[in-house]
Amino acid sequence: MNVTATPAPRSTVVLEVELPADRLQRAIDESVRRIGRRTRVPGFRPGKAPRVMLERALGVQRGSPDANPIYDDAKEQLFSATMPDALEEAKLDALTVPDPEWTRFEEGTGAAYRVSVPVRPEVTLGDYVDYPFAPEIEVVDDAKVDRVIEELRDEHASLRAVEDRPVRNDDWVVISFQGTRDGVPFEGGSSERFPMVVGGGRMIPGFEEALVGLATGEEKDFDVTFPEDYPDSSLAGQPAHFHVRVREIREKVLPEADDAFAQEVGPSYPDMAALRADVARRLEANARDHARHEFADRIIEYAVANATLEVPDVLVEQEVEVMHDELRMRLAEQRIPYEEYTRVTGKDDAALHAEYHEPAEHRVKVLLVLSRIADQEGLQIGDAEIDVEIARARARYTDNPRLIEYFESPRGRSYLRSTMRRTQVVERLVDRWLEAHPEVGPLQHLEEDTNLPALAEDAAIGGEPGGALAAATGEAQA
Repeated sequence: MNVTATPAPRSTVVLEVELPADRLQRAIDESVRRIGRRTRVPGFRPGKAPRVMLERALGVQRGSPDANPIYDDAKEQLFSATMPDALEEAKLDALTVPDPEWTRFEEGTGAAYRVSVPVRPEVTLGDYVDYPFAPEIEVVDDAKVDRVIEELRDEHASLRAVEDRPVRNDDWVVISFQGTRDGVPFEGGSSERFPMVVGGGRMIPGFEEALVGLATGEEKDFDVTFPEDYPDSSLAGQPAHFHVRVREIREKVLPEADDAFAQEVGPSYPDMAALRADVARRLEANARDHARHEFADRIIEYAVANATLEVPDVLVEQEVEVMHDELRMRLAEQRIPYEEYTRVTGKDDAALHAEYHEPAEHRVKVLLVLSRIADQEGLQIGDAEIDVEIARARARYTDNPRLIEYFESPRGRSYLRSTMRRTQVVERLVDRWLEAHPEVGPLQHLEEDTNLPALAEDAAIGGEPGGALAAATGEAQA
């Protein structure tokens, strides 16, 4: 067997394998015996018919370019038997093995095939430590504290009945209504007591605006048109008539921003000064947490921009499918049928595939570069750390035994290891920079758990994370 390996674009290698005539003949002879055992040839016991009689029964002519079950079987067996040896001889770490292209298959001469093998990409790192940027921490001032205080006042507001004026925006009202199309009521288009906030945007365009100016007990008829993207396709884009009666009007009354209000918010706030101080402290913590996340994202993008690598198409296609699954999961959580989504957006599977291709390629690059940086940093995740993470998952996801079972499997442990490794290498880079710049101060996470939420989301997709991408990052067996 002669093997030639030629590098090709996008981290692929073209393997050309030549097989001698005797190797080809052995494969054909074995295929004759194998097919003969399951093919009925009149006058012969199974597997005992001469090749010429078997070919006559199969309706094929030796050496013909037309379909030949014997040759097809021999090709399949030859490829399965010789490809592992060819990969080993060429010292290739294949991500997957596509079907071959047979360039020669001649009895008495030999056979040859060609196959383009996607291999683990070589990642050449550039600078990933000397950043031309710094964390950007949002300044917490009195105006921001005031906005939070107003939000708290709104949360603690009460509703007061209104009798001396008509409806206006932001009022809480109770209405009765009946909707018709061509004089015929439609399903879901009526209610005797329906609470709503005028101007809240809950109803179809034009409905809430029609209520402004109506007094308690007053009625009104008006026409509106359902939006083109309305979930009920029988109503989407259709005109409708509504008869509405205002039953109650209430307005929101905010509490005074005084010491009594602070005490109402919580027993730990004796006065407004204490409440404002705690709000400022929490805003500062949020700002620093946000700054850390944004700084980490910029570090990742900086490292990827400075790295050199070619991503195999197979990894991009795999990530596109992951993104498809993520979309389906989000739609399912919102109880939106996937078919309805594609109808409303006008995007079929092919359009979504094209739309996802570029971001999928970028996501793969990020994973590959972070894994290479982890190699460079000598960062490893031990079995004890995996065990701790799984224990935390058991406590957190008690209602998801399928997820826990996945994490406990060898494949799940490998996925946890690779994901934690990439997360920790980014945290290490952030902390190292902060140690060198003490004037910035600490940028701490608001919560310690930085791994499990993302892991649960990925693993819930149903496609078993890992696979070719885990192999590409070299962590499937780490």
